[in-house]
Amino acid sequence: MEALHRRVWLWDGREERARCWHALVTREVDQPGVIKYAMSNAPVSTPVARLAQTQRQRFWIERAFQDAKQDAGLDEYQARGWKAWHNHMALVMMAMLFILQERQKHGQTHPLMSSTDIKILLTQVLPRRDITTEEVVRQMEIRHRQRQASIDAAYARKGPPGGLLAGNGQSD
Repeated sequence: MEALHRRVWLWDGREERARCWHALVTREVDQPGVIKYAMSNAPVSTPVARLAQTQRQRFWIERAFQDAKQDAGLDEYQARGWKAWHNHMALVMMAMLFILQERQKHGQTHPLMSSTDIKILLTQVLPRRDITTEEVVRQMEIRHRQRQASIDAAYARKGPPGGLLAGNGQSD
């Protein structure tokens, strides 16, 4: 890898003065057409090799987020409160830790094992209760009754949206 490094001063127009940043440009020797640019606010004493290494970690960070969304439900929260969001994120992180530990444990025998592979294996080996269509519909109807009760309670507190009176479609 080749790296070009300079200290540059940038001013965003809002702050009183410009700030000094690291500007880093890297490319692979065997792929001279692939050039990556980065800015860093790391301490002045940070070695160029460390800046370049950090820049190269972006792929793995993005990959971890993709796996967490795809296999651990990172993007499937419907939290309305801060505490609920933190609880969801903690569960996702624990699931991802479990997946990582399993990948490391079986890395010698299955070096290409992915988080999706582990998720599929778990769905096959964990005990499960087969659910009938009637049970799925029953559970859905319970959720719908609860959701309708929440909507009705909200209307009772605030009234229908847009100032419409319930039932006749006329405004106040």
